[in-house]
Amino acid sequence: MVVAGGINNKHLPTTKKKEKWKFPFFLLFFIRLFLIQSVLGQDWDGVVVTQADFQVLQAFKQELIDPRGFLRSWNDSGYGACSGGWAGIKCAQGQVIVIQLPWKGLGGKLTDKIGQLQALRKLSLHDNVVTGTIPQTLGVLPDLRGLQLFNNRFSGSIPPTLGSCPLLQNLDLGNNSLAGRIPDRLANATKLFRINLSYNSLSGPIPASLTHSPSLVYLDLQHNNLSGSIPDSWGSSFSPKNGTFPPPVLQYLAIAHNSLSGPIPLTISNLSSLQVLDFESNLLDGQIPEGIVNLKNLSVLNFRRNQLDGPIPETIGGIPTLTRLDLSENKLSGEIPLSLANLSRLSSFNVSYNNLSGPVPTELSSKFNSTSFVGNIQLCGYSGATPCPSPPSQTVPTQPPEKKKKLSTKDIILIAAGALLIVLLILVCVLLCCLARKRTAAKAKEGQPSTTSRAAAGVAGGEKGAPPTAAEVEAGGEAGGKLVHFDGPMMFTADDLLCATAEIMGKSTYGTVYKATLEDGSQVAVKRLREKIAKGQREFEAEVNVLGKIRHPNLLALRAYYLGPKGEKLLVFDYMSKGSLATFLHARGPETPIDWPTRMEIAQGMTRGLIYLHNNENIIHGNLTSSNVLLDERNESKIADYGLSRLMTAAANTNVIATAGALGYRAPELSKLKKANTKTDVYSLGVIILELLTGKSPGEAMNGVDLPQWVASIVKEEWTNEVFDVELMKDSTEIGDELLNTLKLALHCVDPTPSARPEVQQVLQQLEEIRPVAGGRSSGASGDDRAAVPSSSE
Repeated sequence: MVVAGGINNKHLPTTKKKEKWKFPFFLLFFIRLFLIQSVLGQDWDGVVVTQADFQVLQAFKQELIDPRGFLRSWNDSGYGACSGGWAGIKCAQGQVIVIQLPWKGLGGKLTDKIGQLQALRKLSLHDNVVTGTIPQTLGVLPDLRGLQLFNNRFSGSIPPTLGSCPLLQNLDLGNNSLAGRIPDRLANATKLFRINLSYNSLSGPIPASLTHSPSLVYLDLQHNNLSGSIPDSWGSSFSPKNGTFPPPVLQYLAIAHNSLSGPIPLTISNLSSLQVLDFESNLLDGQIPEGIVNLKNLSVLNFRRNQLDGPIPETIGGIPTLTRLDLSENKLSGEIPLSLANLSRLSSFNVSYNNLSGPVPTELSSKFNSTSFVGNIQLCGYSGATPCPSPPSQTVPTQPPEKKKKLSTKDIILIAAGALLIVLLILVCVLLCCLARKRTAAKAKEGQPSTTSRAAAGVAGGEKGAPPTAAEVEAGGEAGGKLVHFDGPMMFTADDLLCATAEIMGKSTYGTVYKATLEDGSQVAVKRLREKIAKGQREFEAEVNVLGKIRHPNLLALRAYYLGPKGEKLLVFDYMSKGSLATFLHARGPETPIDWPTRMEIAQGMTRGLIYLHNNENIIHGNLTSSNVLLDERNESKIADYGLSRLMTAAANTNVIATAGALGYRAPELSKLKKANTKTDVYSLGVIILELLTGKSPGEAMNGVDLPQWVASIVKEEWTNEVFDVELMKDSTEIGDELLNTLKLALHCVDPTPSARPEVQQVLQQLEEIRPVAGGRSSGASGDDRAAVPSSSE
């Protein structure tokens, strides 16, 4: 009631009481909101999750298996779902727009109700162990932009409904168990710029509709079972607005390791923006199109392991941006075009195992080693062992030939005397050599080894370290043994090798490693294999000749091998003075810290080398340890001892696996399998990454558990900072996120379940996402092999 223009005094107490109650409530609300936003580091519009989206999230959680408890924050009330309290959830106006839960060890299935989150823009569940099929209902999401389900165990087919997502830009379903055909309707998503379907079991042809996409920048279909011919309609997308064909934007096209046949389509030359073209390991035939010169931005051209024939087009020399060119293992013929010598950026080149002939252009033979050219019987000039024949000289006689003149008696006597003198000189030399050998042998028997025997002790001597006799050294010389060179910065004879000053660097199950210093002062590393553990000579030579052709910047190159007359087997490598990663990490003083960028570069380098072994050489290492990762002067990592299992007996390889277990690098399933595979190599790789993170050796005693178990126990107790090397924690404010993400990846690699571990290619991809490579690097082969030394481990 209003009195005299004011409020009735009877209501004053009540009004004041309400004001006192309202003010603190709103103050506490805004303080709480401020604290939530500050702690979570994200903005929240203050709207709680809608009931409909809350129910979908509850169904989403119920279908998943969460052994590590990452979804424990998803409470039954829905409180915190949009404010940042729920792990991996982001909202806008109370609707879920992002679900992001990578590397959480989640299993189970993905609920079909996911299609009811009408505002969902991104679904990221990569690097988990989710099974089942990919829901068709994802195709009804109008705002879906990114679908990242790679590195899981999804099966079934790719939902064709995904082509109905008008805003879909990034589709990554790589490294699952998807089968069936690639849906034609996928290309209906006209904003798709990245498609990765690699490492699945997809079959059938490549849909021609994908070649018309006006937005596609990245297309990766490698490592599937695709068949049929490659569509011949690339870059023909029609624009209805102006009635023209816009320029194609595709930059990455990889369809390697499939069963595609037929010719390379001519329309490939329309892809003027293309930077990577990888058709390796298919059944393609016919000739390489001349129009490939139109790909002026191409950096990588890989047609390895197909059935291509005809000449190498000279037009390839007109692609100035090429850095890697691999045409090996085809049926190409003719000469290597001189125009290829104009490719100034070319760092990796391989035309081996074709039917090429004629001389190799000097610019190429001087830049690339012999492994780039071997396997072409009529090719010459690429090494000292393959000289080109000199052209026959053609002279026109200007005078009639003179009649043959008979030798006089005096001439005959002089010729006979000269011949007799030469024979006498040869006999004297032989007698002197025999006397020298007897004296040397006598000295050795009296306990006074000669200079030669002392020098050869490490290389040709027995395993117990006793120096060989001079007779043994001579028998092991060039006349009695066989030395085979592959390539490298130095050439030497068997005598040079056996007479070198040798120093034992270490012993292993396979044999002993020496540093050998040749007479000219140069150094090599020699691994002398133990007796009776290697295969017979014929099998041994066949395998070692394959290993000697392997070249990659992150793999230690085998330069030569020697077979002695008494069964000795020596492997010769470059010498690396900096030694192994194990020594680098664990045998240094406190005044020699190793920063995080250096450790990450080492991890990325050895991962690149392992990728090359698995994908390009079909080699399982089987004994990857930090002792088998070597470092050059720039801390570039090189994997050693790969492929040695192919040279050894089964019994010897069993001993190696047992030794790896004792050192802490062996995957748990190897005790039953007895045979290594790609997943066991990934486990060993994960242990080494943990070694880089923690600074601890896997062989150290850590409360009776191995390094992966110890790290997992510390993380489980949420004392994660205790895991990392103290040196790294000094910079934790700057590199904290990188350390945590690398730790998650390493634990993923050492997962006790082999199928849960990623492929090596995915490990490298994630390492480079965590810390991008400065300046970029290529995982392809290269002729730039720096000085290295094989490890003393297996």
